[in-house]
Amino acid sequence: MTRTHLTPTRHLVRRLTTALAGVVALSACTPAPPAEPPADLLIINGRVFTGDADRGPSTAVAVRGSTIAAVGPTAELSRLQGPATTVIDARGGVVAPGFNDAHLHLLSGGFTLGQVDLASLASLEAIQQSIRTFAAAHPDAPWVEGFGWPYAPFPDSSPTAAQLDAAVADRPAVMNCYDGHSLWVNTRALEAAGITAQTPNPPNGEIVRDPRTGRPTGHLKEAAADLVRRAMPPPTDDQRRAALRAAVTHAHRLGVTSVQNAGTSLSDMALLEATRDSGDLALRTYAAFRANGATTEADADAMVATWQRIGDERPTLKTGIVKMFADGVIESRTAALIDPYPGSGDRGTPQLSPDDLTRVVALLDRRGLQVQIHATGDRGVQMALDAFAHAAQVNPAPARGRRHRIEHVETISEPDIARFQTLGVVASMQPMHVVLGDMNSPTPSGPWPDNVGPERQQRAWAWRRIARLGARVVFGSDWPVATLDPGPALWLATTRTGTAGDVPQAMPMADVLRAYTSEAAWASFDESRKGRLAPGQLADVVVLTSDVLSTPPATADAVSVAATVFDGRVVFRKP
Repeated sequence: MTRTHLTPTRHLVRRLTTALAGVVALSACTPAPPAEPPADLLIINGRVFTGDADRGPSTAVAVRGSTIAAVGPTAELSRLQGPATTVIDARGGVVAPGFNDAHLHLLSGGFTLGQVDLASLASLEAIQQSIRTFAAAHPDAPWVEGFGWPYAPFPDSSPTAAQLDAAVADRPAVMNCYDGHSLWVNTRALEAAGITAQTPNPPNGEIVRDPRTGRPTGHLKEAAADLVRRAMPPPTDDQRRAALRAAVTHAHRLGVTSVQNAGTSLSDMALLEATRDSGDLALRTYAAFRANGATTEADADAMVATWQRIGDERPTLKTGIVKMFADGVIESRTAALIDPYPGSGDRGTPQLSPDDLTRVVALLDRRGLQVQIHATGDRGVQMALDAFAHAAQVNPAPARGRRHRIEHVETISEPDIARFQTLGVVASMQPMHVVLGDMNSPTPSGPWPDNVGPERQQRAWAWRRIARLGARVVFGSDWPVATLDPGPALWLATTRTGTAGDVPQAMPMADVLRAYTSEAAWASFDESRKGRLAPGQLADVVVLTSDVLSTPPATADAVSVAATVFDGRVVFRKP
């Protein structure tokens, strides 16, 4: 018998072959891992803005149910496409978290969609003709309502009833100023409200009067507008529901998936809650209560009870925030300033005394409520910062922390710029207010710059200076004061001319997008579930038609929405 001797190499090959056969046999009886389920929605071929500074470039987003499943390259995520997967081809456009408007008035905006639109009309004749045409098209409307008139077309920035009578004389007519702080009414509306030369000014309001006769001119400022509003027929429940539906549909067309409602009446809160409970609230809404100098401990307790009842487990409606006013607006000289308005000894009258503002903020803070304070003038901003500083001194920190906010911040004193970061206060600002204030021109003219004066203009809308010091800056629209569309705001915030102090105010597009997404989510205590495109986050997404990160918009109308996704569902898709 001849024995065959194996060389070491042949011996090793035989051992490897035997081992491999064993592995193959084992794999044949071991079940393969289950295939990853397909995505319900795939967005591919985009420039994905995740909101995370440390996340690398991605071109696709996968969604399952109501949450983000994956973010990555299109080639990799395409494996998740199944026969029932909805696919959106972004065609190179930016894919970002859904816009979160940090300051608007949702129901008011919804109602204005059915009123005469006076925005962008530059002459009294154009305004009157628009009202005249609208009134003729709505002969059965008992009151003619409109919104958006600017101050500039009117002598002394003050409209008159006679001017409105020339457009509508057969029934009451009321036109809201674009800033929401003045009302222009005709003679029939004055009569319906019983406003005469003998009617006293209400607290925090002014009935503008003819200096010769003392008769009301038809211009009502601040709380004086309520004298007419109380005389108007209240909207029906059907009208209020229709206004809410119209507002939500309008938001979806513009890529807005979350809103922060700045001041919510009890009836509006009930409407939002009922709409959420029926499953029809397709807009994540953070609704603020209202407080003023008369707010009591019992009032604050009632807010907390409602906050607890609404809860936080269903993220289409939440509260826990309270809206207050420190002052009015610069255009009508109702904003509170540290130094007088030009050519006047008037500094504006705060809507609350510093003591009342401080007291109410402290009692709200003590209950863990977030407080947002409207303040446009530098003295109003200073009062708000002082009130927040006092609350932090006298109250223990709430369990969820303090994220108090100041809304608008149109002008600010130099020492107060750094206090936003020191006190941890959020600056909630609205870029399109710059245009409304006639501030985006190298030679501004109009009531805003005339009233604020050149020295204060150097600290106007100083969002970049505030952000550079480490404070949080969030953006919104103040709709219907300005357009709900974030596109013009993206244009203005990234291209704004001029400086605040020595700091140019144009911001990088990535920072502007964060102010409208992740920072806005932080301002409403929602950063753990929305505001970024990351696995586990809520699937609220906007797809833009262009790559605004590489090529910032050159004009106000250059940003367009291709698709909007809310809660994992495509709620708008551009034809």
